Amino acid sequence: ADGGPVMERVVTAKLPTKYGNFLIHGFVNRINGEHHVALTMGDVADGEPVLVRVHSECLTGDAFGSAKCDCGDQFEAAMRAIAAEGRGIMVYLRQEGRGIGLINKLKAYALQDMDTVEANLALGFPADARDYTVGAEMLAELGARKLRLLTNNPEKRDGLEKFGLEIVERVPIETKHKDACEFYMQT
Repeated sequence: ADGGPVMERVVTAKLPTKYGNFLIHGFVNRINGEHHVALTMGDVADGEPVLVRVHSECLTGDAFGSAKCDCGDQFEAAMRAIAAEGRGIMVYLRQEGRGIGLINKLKAYALQDMDTVEANLALGFPADARDYTVGAEMLAELGARKLRLLTNNPEKRDGLEKFGLEIVERVPIETKHKDACEFYMQT
């Protein structure tokens, strides 16, 4: 790269959803070609603190409603919260399985009796390989500077604040734990 931003916004389109009407912004990582998206509702660049969820893709939870995790529930709760406020950003990062990829996540699933962190380590991956650099760049490109971050993960806060984004509030996401993911959640 030329030292400029890694993430380039290449398209913006209207996206009506079951939660409300959003704009979807398509981004391309100029280094590795990965595609990521952000959904926005309302004016997110007006300088006021904006409700933000940085969500890492979880095909099994987001699309299939897996009971092994609460990712899909967190995604839905965040979309509802943004829609209820009429303003906010859902950054959807395509870094499946805490950054290890879909097939490797399914291999971790096959290690049924281990928790996510132990399974990742057993497969030779870090406990969490997610990178919030791209999400932080996407938020900056969308004009968001002060964030009200929808997360239950305090480490996500640190990952974003490194990039000059100010997190003025951490808003916990309340979901009903499924029995099958209770062990995962305790981890």
